Amino acid sequence: MSDPMHILMIDSDNRAVETARKALEDDEIIIVTIKNIQAINEELTGMSFATVVCDFGSSGKFDLKGLERVRRRFPHTPLIATTASYDSSTAIEAVKGGAFDFLPKPYETGEFRKAINEALECSKKTNEPVYIDPRNEFDDDSDTLVGNSRAMLDVYKILGRLSPTPVTVLIRGETGTGKELVARALYQHGHRAHRPLITVNCAAIPDNLLESELFGHEKGSFTGATSTRIGKFEQANNATLFLDEIGDLDHSLQAKLLRVLQEKRFQRVGGNNEISVDVRIIAATHRPIERMITEGEFREDLFYRLNVATIKLPPLRDRVGDIPLLCNFFSRRFSKELGFSPVPFTKRAISRLESATLPGNVRQLQNIVRKALLRSRGYSIDDELIESLLDETEPPENRTTSGESIEDWCRQLVAQAADDKIDGIHEIAVERVEAALIEEALKKSNGNISQASKWLGLSRLTLREKGKKFGILSDR
Repeated sequence: MSDPMHILMIDSDNRAVETARKALEDDEIIIVTIKNIQAINEELTGMSFATVVCDFGSSGKFDLKGLERVRRRFPHTPLIATTASYDSSTAIEAVKGGAFDFLPKPYETGEFRKAINEALECSKKTNEPVYIDPRNEFDDDSDTLVGNSRAMLDVYKILGRLSPTPVTVLIRGETGTGKELVARALYQHGHRAHRPLITVNCAAIPDNLLESELFGHEKGSFTGATSTRIGKFEQANNATLFLDEIGDLDHSLQAKLLRVLQEKRFQRVGGNNEISVDVRIIAATHRPIERMITEGEFREDLFYRLNVATIKLPPLRDRVGDIPLLCNFFSRRFSKELGFSPVPFTKRAISRLESATLPGNVRQLQNIVRKALLRSRGYSIDDELIESLLDETEPPENRTTSGESIEDWCRQLVAQAADDKIDGIHEIAVERVEAALIEEALKKSNGNISQASKWLGLSRLTLREKGKKFGILSDR
């Protein structure tokens, strides 16, 4: 039989310690406990541990200095940071500060065992001659990553691991999942936060202007180039460049971007001089890049350069437990903007939102909350109001029964207005049909903004604005 492994648990919470003991009672593990960080030098002289579990939030605020002290005392031991009070930045800062993992309290037995087992496995490997890679309260006035679900906690931990590194990161997720917020969090927690974050939306700029926007141009290089202009890459030298909607990048520009990523240099449009840059790249897309590669729409070599590290954001349907927190956050924020007290949601209203299909994800939920506040007149938001708002955002073909025509649906709409159940039906009907057209065009084009805008007879910018309005495209 192998010798039991020793775990150090630094926690004054007796219930947490007891939960840990029960979770590990069938394993060959000995838990050594002390009440606080100050005792690590007094009581643990000469002792070593396979893993350390420490509560850094006993004072009500996460103790980063305490984390640094524990890391200095056990520099090669996986450290699991815990606290009962945390938000998105807590998990990021904990992992960024050197924690192997972050675990919220109260512990779930399965999650605690999983975290301990992963830490112990890492501890075993560090003793072998093989290199091992190291691995709410909301501010209503600021953009915030909201959510304490396991899916979002995983995102926070990845952010903590990647933010202090210079690696290129590709953020992937459906529309409305918060890709821009995650990009900004990566930037703000990174070593280049003292330098600006330069952002380019590759889908919002016409293809014939995007090359100049990214790489700059020399005077006289094309009609209208009356002066030399530096591009975003030069602006972002020694800083961070966020390339949003990278999947919409024209194929010819993909080759030029690939060269910058490979060689860290480029030429302005119409120029001959090589310009060297040191830029951290963060890119984001909701497009199916692998399928685009197969169809010849996206360069495989560029994908590999961008995909050094990936953050996959969960759709709202995979983090339904965060909906009450999100509703509370948006209610507080928008109530403040509108100048009245936050309006509460009834339990049935929250339940209806949790069961709803929201293809626009958090962005669509945000729009629903804003509309609900405006229509609530300062009173509570109930399930009937939520139901009416969900009906308004649902394409008309989804509301008609099999065989029912648009004409029949319009008759029902007029009848409801005549019974004083709803008003403003012209706007409702026009928006629903327009939303359905846009959604169908985007589906048919596999999310290709240029192709869909051509079919619809809209500019790319107009299509994006309408898509954001209807919650089909994210407002990033």
